Amino acid sequence: MWIKICGNTNLEDAKLAADLGADAVGFIFAASKRQMTAAQVAAIARELPESVERVGVFDSHDADAIAFIAQEARLSAVQLHGGFDEGLLQALAPKLARGGIRIIQTLHWIVNETETDHLNDLVHAAVDQYLMKRQLTRIAELGVTDRVLLDSKVGASPSGGTGVTFDWAAAGSLFASAPQGLQLIVAGGLKPDNVTRAIVELAPGGVDVSSGVEASVGRKDPVKLAQFIQNAQQFRAESGIR
Repeated sequence: MWIKICGNTNLEDAKLAADLGADAVGFIFAASKRQMTAAQVAAIARELPESVERVGVFDSHDADAIAFIAQEARLSAVQLHGGFDEGLLQALAPKLARGGIRIIQTLHWIVNETETDHLNDLVHAAVDQYLMKRQLTRIAELGVTDRVLLDSKVGASPSGGTGVTFDWAAAGSLFASAPQGLQLIVAGGLKPDNVTRAIVELAPGGVDVSSGVEASVGRKDPVKLAQFIQNAQQFRAESGIR
């Protein structure tokens, strides 16, 4: 199972995540309090082990801009967080392939901002699952990425990264029926004390956390970071999940 620590803004946090056993560290290039520049990320990436993935998170739909930043920042993967855009995937894949840079596609599970009745919740969940199943099938058909990250999106917010969990019970069948060859990664509201439950309920191929291991915006809490990685690794070891 793959473990990614996202929202890094400094070398100390990124290096600690790598030292503790994270498989990937993430840097945000979309509008955010944790937003980084290509030069800032490149300076950090130079100091990290080659075995640790450097993932850039983008909400842009400009393939040329994403590819340029990915090269300048010394990224090994880009995460497309602005919704599923088949044209972007097809345009971006050959540009990144030349540098051996992989793609992670994000899909968003809508979380209601206000309470609704139970029937409406069930209807929304069914629609979300239907649309996501179609998108997962199409992503698998395109064959340009084998990793898809599912994150929460609250209401009309432009993208995910909300720090809120989605309905894992409802999403269980989506994870279980994912097209062969696709690795599904869970994000959204993960913390040291709930990552094991997320793994049990969803059996994902990976987990991704940002604010759930922070001491303040953009600064990781070493204790929370260590606990999160340890809990995910312990379950991986006990269950045999890689």
